[in-house]
Amino acid sequence: MAANIIDWTNGFLDNLDISTPRQQAELISKKLKNEIEQGKLPFCSMGYMPELLHELEGLKPFIQGFEHMLLLGIGGSALGARALQKAFFQSQDQPGHNGPWLWIADNVCVNSIEAYLEKLPPEKTIVVVVSKSGGTIETISQYFLTKEWMRKASPERWNDNFIFVTDKNNGFLREQADELSIRSLEVPDYLGGRYSILSAVGLLPAMFMGIDYSSLVEGAANILAPLASPSLDAWKIVEHPSFELACWNAALMEKGYNELIFFSYIPQWACFGQWFAQLWAESIGKEGKGSQPIPAVGVTDQHSVNQMFLDGPRNKACLFLTCPNLPEGMAFPDDIPEKFAYIKNRKFGELLQAEGLGTKMALCKTGVPLVEMQLAFADEKAAGKLMGLLMAATIFTGWILNINPIDQPAVELGKRLAKARMGAGGLAAEKKDLDAFLSTERKEQEF
Repeated sequence: MAANIIDWTNGFLDNLDISTPRQQAELISKKLKNEIEQGKLPFCSMGYMPELLHELEGLKPFIQGFEHMLLLGIGGSALGARALQKAFFQSQDQPGHNGPWLWIADNVCVNSIEAYLEKLPPEKTIVVVVSKSGGTIETISQYFLTKEWMRKASPERWNDNFIFVTDKNNGFLREQADELSIRSLEVPDYLGGRYSILSAVGLLPAMFMGIDYSSLVEGAANILAPLASPSLDAWKIVEHPSFELACWNAALMEKGYNELIFFSYIPQWACFGQWFAQLWAESIGKEGKGSQPIPAVGVTDQHSVNQMFLDGPRNKACLFLTCPNLPEGMAFPDDIPEKFAYIKNRKFGELLQAEGLGTKMALCKTGVPLVEMQLAFADEKAAGKLMGLLMAATIFTGWILNINPIDQPAVELGKRLAKARMGAGGLAAEKKDLDAFLSTERKEQEF
């Protein structure tokens, strides 16, 4: 049976000091065991999964009674669902699709939310509100609008058209769920948004779309179960591909490679690049450390940003995602101009593989350290393995850099300032900063 492969051949390993981060294997193995025992890495141990799968199975007949799902969430509460939608529910973007439909409201966009509430049939729509804290203002503001919309359409039973994905015990959404008898699914403790794709956050919309979510979970467990094993030790950590990726990235940063390209040559998986960008940036970008993630998709970005990758500053490394067993598609006809004769008797999908090989070789020849992640098949199980691999690698990279890969302290400042601008109580320091910022004399120029 074909296997997924990490190809290190062009990773510039001879030019990097991988041994230094590897020396932390003993410390990291102990830290990992301790964190798992304390329940602080639920995406890795997956102790919540049996109950969640049981709940999802019980919800399936109810969910399948709706034609539309409107998902309200932002950041990690939406990026995973969109990645799964684009990868495995491609029919919604194609002509002739007749349902079901997943709509993701992941921004403060007046045009989008008004279009949803004007055009979606409320009686055929299930609204899923995703916020671990239950207080994410962008999501909660959308909830207030959709709640009023649904109440007008169904004053007596509007709450039957909502599901909350939130904390089990705390937060505004939990209060609303208890008070208004709204169905809910739990986001486990310590499971931050960017690590939540394999929880109800991602699996509920996956179930609605008919995606094989059990295979997603199985694939991730194949990667993560050895890390959650009580027998874990330093030797097993060193042999795990996620730790190798972490050591590689830490060594790259030490050498000044401060940008990390995620180049997907599986076109339908393009949104996994955006999912990875949040995972990596919010986890690793701290205390002046980290590398900037850059999502790219082949072959589209060969004709845009690839010029910078190939001929710009030598500060970039690349994770290169491929699958040799993608559909080959239609064959080219014989009656094509002679200058294109080289593609006669070829199939359209062969062009993607050739373009991927050409780009990979060009990146390597121009000095970009590149690790290829080659999937045997672009299916749900492989997606689960990829997600498990990247989440574990992110955690290990943070620990090697001696930073916390779970929090995101810098992001909170902008949120507090926005709340202060809207008139939230307290936040005296933020309001003072706002006044000073807004009263600064502007230096402006028309264009």
